[in-house]
Amino acid sequence: MSASRRQDRRIIDNSEWLKHAFSTDPADRAAAEDAITRLYALLGEPPPRFRWVPSPNAALSHLQAPQALSMGEPLPLEGRLATRVAELRARVRGVPPEVRQTVKESVAGLVRTAIPQHFGLHWYGQQDAYWVAGCPQVPEAELWATLVRSCGWWWPREGVCVVSERPLALRTEQHGSAFEHRLHCATGPAVVYPDGWAVHVWHGTRVPSWVIEDPTADRINAEFNVEVRRCAIEHLGWPAYIDQAGLRLLSRAPDPGNPGCELQLYNLPPQKWHRPTRLLLAVNGSVERDGTRRRYGLRVPADFDHPLDAAGWSYGLSGAQYAQLQRRT
Repeated sequence: MSASRRQDRRIIDNSEWLKHAFSTDPADRAAAEDAITRLYALLGEPPPRFRWVPSPNAALSHLQAPQALSMGEPLPLEGRLATRVAELRARVRGVPPEVRQTVKESVAGLVRTAIPQHFGLHWYGQQDAYWVAGCPQVPEAELWATLVRSCGWWWPREGVCVVSERPLALRTEQHGSAFEHRLHCATGPAVVYPDGWAVHVWHGTRVPSWVIEDPTADRINAEFNVEVRRCAIEHLGWPAYIDQAGLRLLSRAPDPGNPGCELQLYNLPPQKWHRPTRLLLAVNGSVERDGTRRRYGLRVPADFDHPLDAAGWSYGLSGAQYAQLQRRT
């Protein structure tokens, strides 16, 4: 087979694995239970009882916090399984880093952060595609491939295995190459499970539901998390935020470090828990991966009256020094 055909084949294979990772089809419970039973058998364990749950969050009510091990005490079942997985993954080859980034970090990782607590080792089922895609063709690896094709997250324990259904909806946007995606939905949750448990995401950043469903200036001003505020303002739009928040424009000036763009300095109304500040509205000097430039707001001390002085302060420069910049990032 020629090098170009092998490359084409790898692209097709990786696309197929991403399709499984993002699947919203109902779980194939029979296939999943058979594969897990066979993995238990490899550890010398009898078939477990299966408890199916509608979401990863719902699994918490069926799990107990792991107990600390004493010196020399044998590993629990999930620890022994993790050892076998580590040996198998040491043989993984050929998975593009974009697939790992997309599936493990941009999807599974964000869902994981939304679960209030975690009880011990677990596996991602369909989203283990990020490493199963590169496994050698051996019988044990095929069991993991079956789980990628058939179910959601799962928690193996002595005598029992908790398995989650796949989501009803999983919404992403392309962010770079054909293999690079991230969770995003501007009209509702990006991930929804059968029990209604949901995760809201704005361009790859997990946010409270209000950011997507009802962003307002009051909620934005009360939010302490800078990234959440940024996402909410982007969704609401700077003109609407400025209007709702009652911001008063003090001055504006061309941005010498970012030709063709403007700096705007606004007076911020007094806010509880905040020292008096002003808002410098600017355009990022770097281009985002989608080709756009992000507009952002920066809180600056209230004693600045000119946007060049405020912009210079953010770089540790005077306004006069900032005015001499050729280009900023």
